Amino acid sequence: MGTIVYTSPCLCWKMCASERRRFRARASACSSEGTKSDEESEKKCGMVNRRFAMISGASMVLGFSGEGLAVVKQGLLAGRVPGLSEPDEQGWRTYRRPDDKSGGHGVGWSPIIPYSFSVPQEWDEVPVSIADLGGTEIDLRFASPKEGRLFVIVAPVKRFSDTLGEDITIEEIGPPEKVINAFGPEVIGENVEGKVLSSEVTEDSGRKYYHFELEPPHVLITATAAGNRLYLFSVTGNGLQWKRHYSDLNRIARSFRVI
Repeated sequence: MGTIVYTSPCLCWKMCASERRRFRARASACSSEGTKSDEESEKKCGMVNRRFAMISGASMVLGFSGEGLAVVKQGLLAGRVPGLSEPDEQGWRTYRRPDDKSGGHGVGWSPIIPYSFSVPQEWDEVPVSIADLGGTEIDLRFASPKEGRLFVIVAPVKRFSDTLGEDITIEEIGPPEKVINAFGPEVIGENVEGKVLSSEVTEDSGRKYYHFELEPPHVLITATAAGNRLYLFSVTGNGLQWKRHYSDLNRIARSFRVI
């Protein structure tokens, strides 16, 4: 994984200004230099001019703390386009996966169908690492220091079965028990036998959703399917968070929808 280094705009501007003065002096010396051959002088001046152009361009991008830096940040973070709404009257925000957010999970797979869910105002997106449980199939993470954390796994179903089509439903994958036994380990990293406290099936806009509560660890899972992918929405917290904020965590889990 690469490392992003942010440079102080003020420091960069001072450095670039100093460099510009130095290279102008060298360029001027080049133009008046008569002791060297024309070919050697032209080569030296060309190198000076090219380096000066690069420094000037960098100062234009990084030398201003406003729009220039915003452009650089947008380029570096293009895969994490914000999708949160403003808080409603209860302080909850709705996240909708942006249509142009990157992440296809493999060559040949169709674009990920957008999904949405609601969280209290203090929840925010956090970076996803390829070292996470679930690897590159974790599409999104959110967390709250006070209440808990969540993540979304978007898994291609053909990794688990060659007989499923390109526009599947959760029922085609199987009943709730089969789904949680097959895909629960994708969420908690271990066999779910004996850990499922409850399961339920709901329907919204013609799409079925399977809801599970597991313990231990404390986790709520909402599963559905769309296109050629299975969506697993996991909401969890430690013991104290679970005890104090279970109603909010349950509301978050129940809010998940594939649009």
